[in-house]
Amino acid sequence: MTRLPETLGRLTRLRYLNVGENSLTQLPEAIGDMRHLVELRSQHNQLAGLPDTIGGLSQLRELWLRGNALRRLPESAAGMTQLRHLDLRENELAEIPEFLVELPLLRHLDLRANRVRKLPGWLARMPSLEKLDLRWNDTEPAPRLLDDLARRGCVVLK
Repeated sequence: MTRLPETLGRLTRLRYLNVGENSLTQLPEAIGDMRHLVELRSQHNQLAGLPDTIGGLSQLRELWLRGNALRRLPESAAGMTQLRHLDLRENELAEIPEFLVELPLLRHLDLRANRVRKLPGWLARMPSLEKLDLRWNDTEPAPRLLDDLARRGCVVLK
């Protein structure tokens, strides 16, 4: 399957959606209408981006996007204020999107095997971050930042 129908957005009471292991190149704009969604899994597809409407998923707690071709996330994703787990492993992200600091409940951020080179200082301001996985990135050393996160009790895997 390479596309999902726009009518998917009519499933407004759906809580869990797993469309992983397909050949999806995009998610429909209507996905933002699925306001009760708490978990979205779209691993191992061919997504190069996400629709701006993704920020409408204000009840989303888990977002699994491992193994796609994502280079960036839309700023609108800051609207996912209930997000606790974000899996971005095996994508093509070169930088960590700053809007993540606006997600007050985000506990687990998995960025393994991307292209992240620089760790932004604002990571230390993420209030609920418990685990940050940066393995298999060619990141520049940031000992002060990593020490700040560790002092707060955040496990950093590098």
